[in-house]
Amino acid sequence: MRSSFFHGVGGVVSADIAVPEHERELSFYSAVLTTGDSPLWREDLSNNVGTPVIGLGIRAPEYESLPLQWMPHFQVADVGRSVASAVELGGKEFWHSKTDEGEIQWAALYDPAGAAFGLIPAVSSDSKTHSNGCVGGISWLSLRVPDASMIQDFYKQVIGWSSKSIEFGSELASKKFEMQTGNDCTVAEIGEIDSSRNGIPSVWLIHLPVDDFPESLRRVSECGGKIIKEPGDSDYAVVRDPVGVYFALLSGK
Repeated sequence: MRSSFFHGVGGVVSADIAVPEHERELSFYSAVLTTGDSPLWREDLSNNVGTPVIGLGIRAPEYESLPLQWMPHFQVADVGRSVASAVELGGKEFWHSKTDEGEIQWAALYDPAGAAFGLIPAVSSDSKTHSNGCVGGISWLSLRVPDASMIQDFYKQVIGWSSKSIEFGSELASKKFEMQTGNDCTVAEIGEIDSSRNGIPSVWLIHLPVDDFPESLRRVSECGGKIIKEPGDSDYAVVRDPVGVYFALLSGK
């Protein structure tokens, strides 16, 4: 099974960012995501059943040091232990919140390649609204880095994922890995940067499904964004929003 958007250890339930030109950004994402006869998203960036999935915050002075990257929040069994492991392995913590007892509730970090992510305690919920992207959700995550072997090992130790090298035919592609949870659910892909990247930096690309993929791509350019990686024969494209943030669009059908 392949799914990023679910509740449980190793899953992602949301992604956040604090942006300049907030009203313009909100208008951009509202236009691009809410296409088709049955939009998967609402204009407030919740999915069509009202579940908050992506959060677009105002870049207030206290948030100016935060990265201009969509930051997926991964669920882990013990946030404090995962933070300690990440720092020991070359990551960097740049934000956290604690309980009154001093325990870390939530943390934001960079991995050794500079990709930002959040850590939150694992939670459980109704699987009907969190098992896939059919109602609007983060349907997939991908990351390209200079050293995929090192980065996939980082996330194995920090998040608790396992990994599997992706095979193409009879050849083993050791430079690309599927990241999996304990129940063999494939959550994300980590691979090495290649010539097809078109300058896309090492950031977590959240893949957002839309109901009308061609119309969403048309609106990207119309609303001030840019298509960085054209879809070609697939219903998938990498997009840069008006303030320079990267994400991926794909058909939700």
